[in-house]
Amino acid sequence: MQRQATGKVFLVGAGPGDPGLLTMRARERIEQADVVVYDRLVGEAILELIPQGTTRIAAGKACGKHSMRQEEINELLVSLAFRGRRVVRLKGGDPFVFGRGSEEALYLRRHGIPFEVVPGVTAALACTAYAGIPLTHRGLSRAVHLVTGHFRDDQPLRIDWQRLADPEATLVIYMGLGNLETLARGLIDAGLPAETPAAAIERGTTLDQQVVRAPLEQLPARVQAALLRPPVLVVIGRTVAFSERLDWFVPEAPPEAWQDEIGAHTAR
Repeated sequence: MQRQATGKVFLVGAGPGDPGLLTMRARERIEQADVVVYDRLVGEAILELIPQGTTRIAAGKACGKHSMRQEEINELLVSLAFRGRRVVRLKGGDPFVFGRGSEEALYLRRHGIPFEVVPGVTAALACTAYAGIPLTHRGLSRAVHLVTGHFRDDQPLRIDWQRLADPEATLVIYMGLGNLETLARGLIDAGLPAETPAAAIERGTTLDQQVVRAPLEQLPARVQAALLRPPVLVVIGRTVAFSERLDWFVPEAPPEAWQDEIGAHTAR
């Protein structure tokens, strides 16, 4: 007979970094949690919203570096739920967009653990908006492709280059920094013009945001020269050409709403 869990797990998307983009539901779940298990990409400004006395567990994962293996994270969530805890599994972006949230949800379901998914603003939406890049635009981009530029256990890239080399679509690549030269060359060889506008966005929506813009063929060299470090989102397509004209975000100072949020928390 299967044990009955008395706790619950909340798979919560923390968004891309700006705490002002955290949803109201996400904020509520964080404030009500007994335990928060968080990933490396969750920014410090968001971690500051965790109430004092709430247990924090870092489960950060970077490319090739894991403080906890995914299997260990899965087992931890189940163990905490069986001990009656309200567990927030806090993930950068959205749990179901390259966040392995579905793997964790399936593991919880197999073990009879009740769970809830709280969507987050994914980097493809937020980082491009903060860099002045529309994902779609009438007459220029009629589709958006979201792909990962890194595979599990450093397996070789398995990409349908012909499908992605679409000049009428915007291509957004998560975790593509380490394979940027291969990605650019594969797309060009598949027929995407070498002069296609492209950009790499480091730590988008945060005070450390950096944007490197260049034609696709030149982007890898420009990114290397700028010494960009993960997390970096790569955007390729005609709409990237709007970036300099639509650029509005000033990383030197936090948006007013961000300042109010941090100030209110500090005053508690």
